[in-house]
Amino acid sequence: QVQLVESGGGLVQAGGSLRLSCAASGLTFTSSAMGWFRQAPGKEREFVSASTWSGSMTRYADSVKGRFTISRDNAKNAVYLQMNSLKPEDTALYYCAASARGWDSFEYWGQGTQVTVSS
Repeated sequence: QVQLVESGGGLVQAGGSLRLSCAASGLTFTSSAMGWFRQAPGKEREFVSASTWSGSMTRYADSVKGRFTISRDNAKNAVYLQMNSLKPEDTALYYCAASARGWDSFEYWGQGTQVTVSS
C-alpha cells in the first residue's frame, strides 16, 4: 500500500520560508516521479513542481519559479519543497504526489499539509 505523508506546513508571514517534506512508502521510490500540488479554498488543485525519479529534471509552475525548489533524497524515500519569498497567494493545502509512469500524471496522493501565508 502506497503511503505519502506530508509535513512542514504552518503559518508564516509574507516573505518568509517553509520547507515541506513528504515521506513515501510502499512504492519503488527510486523509479517514481514525485510532485507537489496545491489547492486553495474555492479553487481547483494546481500543479506546483515535479521531479523525475533521479532528480536530474525538475519543473515548476510559473507562479513559483525562482522561489520554490523541489529536491529528493532517494536514500530516505523523501521529497522536499523549499518555499522562499512566500506570498499570501501561496496559501493552500499542499499535496505530495507520486507516479510510476512519469511526471505527466500522478496516481498516488498524500493527505496534504496546510500552508498559510499572512500579509
